[in-house]
Amino acid sequence: MIAPALLAGRDRYERTMEGWCDNSHEDAFTHTVRLEDPARALEVEVVAEPSPSYAIRVARLRPLRGEISPTVVAGFATLAGVAMVAGFTRRVAEATGAAAGASLTVDAAIEVARLARQVTKLPRPSAERAVGNAREAWKLDRAGWIDLPDSCFTYSAAGRALLETRMVTTPVQADLYSSRPGQPRVFVRHKRARLEHGGDRLTLFHAMHDNVHGFELTYELDVRSGRIERAESVTSRLPYAGLCSEPQGRIQAMVGEVADGTLARRIQVLLGGSAGCSQLYDLTADLLKLLRS
Repeated sequence: MIAPALLAGRDRYERTMEGWCDNSHEDAFTHTVRLEDPARALEVEVVAEPSPSYAIRVARLRPLRGEISPTVVAGFATLAGVAMVAGFTRRVAEATGAAAGASLTVDAAIEVARLARQVTKLPRPSAERAVGNAREAWKLDRAGWIDLPDSCFTYSAAGRALLETRMVTTPVQADLYSSRPGQPRVFVRHKRARLEHGGDRLTLFHAMHDNVHGFELTYELDVRSGRIERAESVTSRLPYAGLCSEPQGRIQAMVGEVADGTLARRIQVLLGGSAGCSQLYDLTADLLKLLRS
C-alpha cells in the first residue's frame, strides 16, 4: 500500500521550481532557484564557476514563506568553496542539517547544480557556428561541459555514430555557450511536480520546460500494489531532435515496476546511463523522492 507522507490529509501535492542563470561575472555565473510547495517557499542564489570546476564562490538562501530554520540559512552559506560535483548532495545535507526547510534546501541546491550544466563560457565565434548546426553544437557541448561524455545516449559513441547518419536538429542558442557580459536570464527553467491520489490510483506528474527541453512525464500507480500501470513521456522540445528522441521510449520499461525502496536504484539502468536520457532519469528520480518524503 502506497501512502506518501506528502499526501497525508489531502489528495494532491504540488511543487514548483523556477531557475535561471545570469552571466554576472567574467568567469562565473549566478544561478538562482525558487522552490515552492504548500508548506514553504525559498530562494537560493549561488555564484559558481562553470565547467570544469563548478566551484561555488558565494551561496545564499532567502526564506520566502513558511518555516525555514536560521541554522539552515547559515549552513547553506558555508557551501562557498564546495564544488558541484560527485558528493555535492551529501555536502549540502551535512551543511544544512535536519531542521525545518533543510530538505527543500537540498533539493534547491540540486537544481542549481543542474542549471550549472546548461551554460558555459566559450569563444563567441565557436558558439555562433553551432547555431542551427547539430554536429557543431554536439562538438561544442563536449568541449564546454567536462561531464557530458557517456552521461546519456546523445553523448555516447552510439549517439555520435547516429548523429553522422540522420537528420538532427537543435534549438541551442549561442548565448548558452558564450553569453554577453552581464546578460540576465541566459537560461531559464520551469518545473512542476505533482502527486495526486484518486480512488485506487496514484498519479505522478513532472513537467520541465526551458530553452532546450520540453518534458511532461506521467506515471499511474496502483495504490495497493505500488505497481506502475502507465508510464508516458511527452517531449515538446529536445536538445537534439532525432537523437535525444532515441531513448525516450525507455520509459515503457517502467510499466510493471513496483515503486519500492529500490526502484530509485533500478532506474539508473532502466532510464539512465549511456543508453538512456539524463533528463528522463532526473525527472523520474525526483518523483520517486517525493513518494518517499
